[in-house]
Amino acid sequence: MAKPHPSPSIEVESPVHRAARLGEEFALTAGAHDRAPSFPHANFDRLAQEGLLALNAPQRFGGHARGLEDAVAVIRDIAQGEPSTALVLAMHYIHLATAARSWPAAWAERLGREAATGISLINALRVEPALGTPARGGLPATVARRTANGWSLSGHKIYSTGIPILSWLAVWAHTEGPDPRVGTFLVPGGTPGIEVRESWNQLGMRASASHDVILRDVAIPADHAVDIRAPAAWHPQDPTVYAWNTLLVAAVYHGIALAARQWFLRFLQTRAPANLGAPLASLPRFQEAAGEIETLLDVNKRLLRSAARDADEGHPPRLTESGQIKLTVTSQAIAAVETAVRLSGNPGLSTEEPLERHFRDVVCGRIHTPQDDSVRIASGRLALDLEAPVP
Repeated sequence: MAKPHPSPSIEVESPVHRAARLGEEFALTAGAHDRAPSFPHANFDRLAQEGLLALNAPQRFGGHARGLEDAVAVIRDIAQGEPSTALVLAMHYIHLATAARSWPAAWAERLGREAATGISLINALRVEPALGTPARGGLPATVARRTANGWSLSGHKIYSTGIPILSWLAVWAHTEGPDPRVGTFLVPGGTPGIEVRESWNQLGMRASASHDVILRDVAIPADHAVDIRAPAAWHPQDPTVYAWNTLLVAAVYHGIALAARQWFLRFLQTRAPANLGAPLASLPRFQEAAGEIETLLDVNKRLLRSAARDADEGHPPRLTESGQIKLTVTSQAIAAVETAVRLSGNPGLSTEEPLERHFRDVVCGRIHTPQDDSVRIASGRLALDLEAPVP
């Protein structure tokens, strides 16, 4: 449940400007959280103090009622400072948007009010050891059984991003019986029967605490089954919710690449080998490389901003197009950072500098749903007039 917290600060600057300021602040401790690894609890204290946990909650619930364009900008700027924080925040925004569009109105209000008044975040627990990501099909092994007072959930989830701080776990499960339904069951964090196994020890996004979660007969009330349907009824997805998913994930990795860009430009401007007698920035080869990075990231900025604005205006991208944008932005973010690493040599790979961390973090963009092969197959089938699966 929401933890008590002082009211958000008086609005004297826009949420986007606050995010840019916090991103600079979070960058100061990002390396330490990566090395430990440790979860950045203090960052979420600051996000709550600045009112950013309720960015896209309605104003009547205490939120800012901001749309996807502002959410993309906030996530981008937080990710420049500490990307694991940005990823947890992005998932929270996605679920506030989902609740507003497809969950009972009482839940959208409850989640919005809690986010506006305390450190209350929500994320999904969907991926499983045997199933993998549900986006590739199949029923989850996690089962929801009817009880006299509601539901009892049992299962094993992996990659539960942000689990140390989540107030709400949106658990993907199927119901018992010959005609199972599948969907989202809301479990309050700290409910008896939840075990967190601290298994997360990855190359990148190390501070995200994306640990395993074991659910053993976790009891929840009946109304916590917020959206359960026949499996076939989950397709096609809501294009607006899908745009929130794809664009916010892409914004995390765009932000990482922007941080790498800043390091690389400073490196070129200050590195002056004795045999050159001038900074590397004076050489056409490095000017061209800087221009290559600028081109990739300027295109990313334009893609994210225009697609988010379209969604805010009621014209979200098609499902395949949202997938293409996520693929393009993350691929170009990775390419930009790779260029910086390649041309900076040993200094860029030193653990004393942040570029090697940016490189480890940015390559994680490939693993988020929709993954590259799924996007390309869906796009190709659509072009060939075949039935296109959801990317």
